[in-house]
Amino acid sequence: MNTEFLFDKATEPEEKKVVELLADKAGLWAEFKAFLKNNIGQVKEEWKFYSQKSGWTMKVLLGKRNLFFMKPEESAFMVAFVFGDKAVAEVGKSKLPENIKTELSEAKKYMEGRGLRVHVKTKDDLEIVKNLVEIKVKY
Repeated sequence: MNTEFLFDKATEPEEKKVVELLADKAGLWAEFKAFLKNNIGQVKEEWKFYSQKSGWTMKVLLGKRNLFFMKPEESAFMVAFVFGDKAVAEVGKSKLPENIKTELSEAKKYMEGRGLRVHVKTKDDLEIVKNLVEIKVKY
């Protein structure tokens, strides 16, 4: 499956096409969405077309608060976070893998915070993202 549909500004991505693109990783996508519904609450998903280069990205909000961005890829998906200082400190104290802690602590600091992207290809990646979401919600 190709990713062309993610770059067609005129047509918002359909879940069916996203699932086809994710192929054998579609179960991780579904599990993540179920985790959000069951553990975080009523999140709002908004597809946004930011540019022709980046194409469509799903923005996930809790109320009016931006939690993270999700972008389907071929046999994977990426979750991008921005963490403020308190959340960065909490990630540093967590049991998350050292490479995640290092990547976040060394990320360039912007006014909104520090960015971190995680590509979800395995169950372990998904568990990392779930932990990051819980930290993001608390801080």
